[in-house]
Amino acid sequence: MSDFKVIQPGLLTLIQDAGRYGQHRIGLTNGGPLDALAFNWANRLCENPLNCSTLEISIGGLVLVAQTDTYIAVTGACMPMKINGRDCSFWQTHKIVQGDKIEFGFATAGARAYLAVKGGFNVAPSFTSTSTVVRESIGGINGNKLAVGDLLACNRAVQASLLAVPDTEIPNYPTELSIKVILGYQQKSFDSVQQRLFFSSDYQLSDKVDRMGFRLQGQQIKSSLSGMLSEGICHGAIQVPADGQPIVLMNDRQTIGGYPKIGSVIALDTARLSQLMPGNKVAFEQISMERAHNINHLARQRYQNVALVNIA
Repeated sequence: MSDFKVIQPGLLTLIQDAGRYGQHRIGLTNGGPLDALAFNWANRLCENPLNCSTLEISIGGLVLVAQTDTYIAVTGACMPMKINGRDCSFWQTHKIVQGDKIEFGFATAGARAYLAVKGGFNVAPSFTSTSTVVRESIGGINGNKLAVGDLLACNRAVQASLLAVPDTEIPNYPTELSIKVILGYQQKSFDSVQQRLFFSSDYQLSDKVDRMGFRLQGQQIKSSLSGMLSEGICHGAIQVPADGQPIVLMNDRQTIGGYPKIGSVIALDTARLSQLMPGNKVAFEQISMERAHNINHLARQRYQNVALVNIA
């Protein structure tokens, strides 16, 4: 049997591919990895297509036993990983043989790690994607997080390259971030004073954090809009409810909403935001649409130009 058995599921471990797109019209959100860069690196280390299904491990605590021979790679947050009791490194490929036990401790920097297996996990897609959205009960295994005894099917792999990400490309996961924002079309409902307050204040990540949205605590800001019709919501939108505390909407956000939005966080920075823990600090920086395009283009080119290190 070619699979991994879940001995301990961890705090929150989900099957995620690159995301579910084109389904907003029927009310289904995107899902997908909160940290797309770490997700992409994990698949690349296993020489997988970038849409292959992986595990998103939040905080840690996952324990698996391999029931096949294969290769894995783990990227993202710093959390101890052991294979058969031996400490092993992230950001590189590891050979796994039948019977190996893979254990994760709890994150010491960052919040989410990604485990890819050679060829990806074999999961039936739901509405074009395997990404798990628990709120909608779709994707993954029965639309839910991993549970004790789950079997994660994969293909047996007897030969593959052993690769590592160059040290210069391994990100740090700080506890304070400045994240970039493009103002939205409702910006005028936040007057100049409210905008200055927002962009000059430090916020803390609250304990009300999930894959739908990251709630912040700090300087209140107010919109002149007392009510509005529900409308579509983009990834990274910063909505401001009546209490004046911003919420950055993430991958599992609702598809429509009726709160005013001051702008949107660029995707590279929602990934960085997803690696913060409650109590960590966030500040916002306004940038232009043109600069956002330039940042994304340069980041994509840098990723594509990196040569992995052969460690065999």
